[in-house]
Amino acid sequence: MKVIKNVLQMQRIALKHLKDDDEIGLVPTMGALHDGHISLFLKSKKNDDVTIVSIFVNPVQFGPDEDYLKYPRPIKKDLEICKKNHVDYVFMPSVNDMFSQNHRTFTEVKTMQDILCGHFRPIHFRGVATVIVKLFNISYANRAYFGMKDFQQLKIIEKMTKDLNFRTKIISCPIVREKNGLALSSRNSYLSVDERNASVNISKILKEAMQDFKHKDLVSVKKNTLDKLQRIINSKIDYAEVVNFNDLSIADKNTKKAVFVVAIWIGKTRLIDNIVMTKQSTK
Repeated sequence: MKVIKNVLQMQRIALKHLKDDDEIGLVPTMGALHDGHISLFLKSKKNDDVTIVSIFVNPVQFGPDEDYLKYPRPIKKDLEICKKNHVDYVFMPSVNDMFSQNHRTFTEVKTMQDILCGHFRPIHFRGVATVIVKLFNISYANRAYFGMKDFQQLKIIEKMTKDLNFRTKIISCPIVREKNGLALSSRNSYLSVDERNASVNISKILKEAMQDFKHKDLVSVKKNTLDKLQRIINSKIDYAEVVNFNDLSIADKNTKKAVFVVAIWIGKTRLIDNIVMTKQSTK
């Protein structure tokens, strides 16, 4: 495993692999790695000749009142995890190397970036899309791996990749959960014991919504789910919405495949989760 800290060096290495007809897999991360990230590494190791994991806490996706400075950065542990899982390259650029002081160029995916999490974090997805474009151009990746926990992010990146004609194929990977059902997230480390116990209810409630969606009307499914989420101790809901699987548009009674997406504060920690729901056939 090689650790690369310079953009041009990473680009040259990736270009050499490209010329050698190696298939390159990219796993973009902000570090604080967990089993969810590892599942993406293993997917790339299975599919690709070369696996690049980027570790970069991206400042342009954080708002002024968000947790950029306190975001966990356990670099030594992260590198050990990458090495243990046979990652070929860890790309760890500096902020100045990725975004110079006179950086003026950003990528936006209109409409899709403004709803759900984007409504509460107005610059977030512009920052995500921009850094992913840069990582694609640096890594020459054939495939890039993203978890479905960040479902809005996944759909935005899929759309951006298609619209801008990138050669990179987006591979979506299932949510990895703790045994109790809590979706793995680097921000779970912020939770107290009591908050963690309360957070387990999010996935349980979403599973119940998935079952209800098969045979109940959408309005009642949304209302019942929201009522249950509001009863979680010390919680505040940013949104609890049902969207179309393909394009994030609001689902209606004719929607056959939907995703129930939620963002909920447990204490001072904002958690997101979702579940795919399919309407039961009437045949």
